Amino acid sequence: MQLNKMIDHTKLGANVTNAQIDKLIEEAKAYDFKSVCVNPIFVQHAKEELKNTDVLVCTVIGFPHGTHHPEVKAMEARLAVLSGADELDMVINVNALKEGHDELILMEIKGVVSMAEGRTVKVIIETCYLTPEEIVRACKIAVRAGANFVKTSTGFGPSGAKVEDVKLMKETVGDKTFVKASGGVRTYQDAMKMIEAGATRIGTSNGVDIVLKKGLENVSNSSY
Repeated sequence: MQLNKMIDHTKLGANVTNAQIDKLIEEAKAYDFKSVCVNPIFVQHAKEELKNTDVLVCTVIGFPHGTHHPEVKAMEARLAVLSGADELDMVINVNALKEGHDELILMEIKGVVSMAEGRTVKVIIETCYLTPEEIVRACKIAVRAGANFVKTSTGFGPSGAKVEDVKLMKETVGDKTFVKASGGVRTYQDAMKMIEAGATRIGTSNGVDIVLKKGLENVSNSSY
């Protein structure tokens, strides 16, 4: 297992600076993370800076509330692809899911998947607002829509990834789709719990700390 290649090194928010994005990119190069996950306005710059590496550029769609119209999410996905995004993490309309409008959720995910043109799409279901039954429904809809991942959280809700939610998501999707744990994954121990529960991708702004603590633990547990 290459832990660094399971990490989407993330910097999202309303007040993110250019300098912070450049720092994120340099860290991603140094530790060879799977991707950097940035706001759409930074995609083109990140793509240019990472062009001679295998670090991908991930961005967010309908973020962070998921309350955009499906057509807006699809257009946002199209613009992200044109800017150079390799992966798209989209937020579902949680209210629509809770009201039982499953076909609307299916339509909005399909719209983003179509605009992604084969690129990886991760569907953020925001588990902190959902019952176990709703988590299962959301995951099944994402599979039907052709998404590549279901993802726990935006990191902007009242809580983030929980081991029990990741387990339920993995049990629901099986081998049809992957699971990404995001929100509150700050330590190596946190990351390993999520991976053991079934996650194959970790979204975190603490990627450097996670991989460094992995290295420290490897040394302390060795016979050297």
